[in-house]
Amino acid sequence: MLLLTAIILGAVEGLTEFAPVSSTGHLILVGNLLHFTGNRAVVFEVIIQLGSILAVVVLYWKRLWSLFGFYRNVPKSGPSHLNLLHIIIAGIPAGILGVALKNFITSKLFSPGSVLIALVVGGIVMIFAEWVAGRREGNGTTQVSYSQAFVIGLFQVLSLWSGFSRSGSTMSGGLIAGVERKTAAEFSFILAVPMMIGASGVEVLKDLSVIKANLPLFIVGFFVAFIVALLAIVTFMRLLKRYTLVPFAVYRFIIAAAFGVLWILIPGLFG
Repeated sequence: MLLLTAIILGAVEGLTEFAPVSSTGHLILVGNLLHFTGNRAVVFEVIIQLGSILAVVVLYWKRLWSLFGFYRNVPKSGPSHLNLLHIIIAGIPAGILGVALKNFITSKLFSPGSVLIALVVGGIVMIFAEWVAGRREGNGTTQVSYSQAFVIGLFQVLSLWSGFSRSGSTMSGGLIAGVERKTAAEFSFILAVPMMIGASGVEVLKDLSVIKANLPLFIVGFFVAFIVALLAIVTFMRLLKRYTLVPFAVYRFIIAAAFGVLWILIPGLFG
């Protein structure tokens, strides 16, 4: 039963990590639905997020190497002329506030009720970002400036609220800052690598005993998340060629409404 839970949650993580729908929010809701909660569940979420990040490393290894000047032959599409400073600038706001407000975030912003609210608010922000982008002449720039990276970093702060979505907040910030949609998405993916490895690395070191005691569970979840994330990223980038963020915002509203109704109709459903 636990391995089935690992497969389900690994697939949920892989499907939602890089789509603007909040993977953490989905994991909290589905985890509570499956009564998979507590410290083991928290560590499990960290491990499977690393599986999703590995998918980005595999798909965008050229761009990641280019940040350090080791590999310059990167594709012409997506964010151009990126370097490590772009990532540092974009990562500073959330990094500082994440450390400063850690206790408040973990105690107040990780409950199912908080997630449902964040799904709705995040969807509204995404619709607003698309409205701003729609009023702009042209599709926006493919070259992310340092000031645009900082604006994206400010929006990433919103993702500290579980259910808001890191990719949704950073892509919205990119659109508002004048970045082309596909470029904003790829910059969001690349930015996720150091941010999530840094945050996850600390948690892994703190909970090695939990990992050792549940190794088969974590291994299954990790590889399911990795494989599903590979497919999900490729599919998501194709969808962005045809659709805006609005359909994803609508999906967020539907999920929030559905889980909200379940919560009301079936007291105690969320463990």
